[in-house]
Amino acid sequence: MDKPAKGTVRVTQIGSPIGRRKDQRQTLIGLGLNKMNRTKDLPDNPAVRGMIDKVHHLVRVEEGT
Repeated sequence: MDKPAKGTVRVTQIGSPIGRRKDQRQTLIGLGLNKMNRTKDLPDNPAVRGMIDKVHHLVRVEEGT
């Protein structure tokens, strides 16, 4: 896989939203992650970081170079 561009983070869903609170499921959808092992490159900004923090137990984050 390619490295994420500078100023971005690569987020991969590693946990299932089944049995989680509705707001956590909606946060995954907001990040563009709604299926296991799906990966998105997102801008590294406070809004995205806050969403990642909310579902940190369901995602893996790779920093940009």
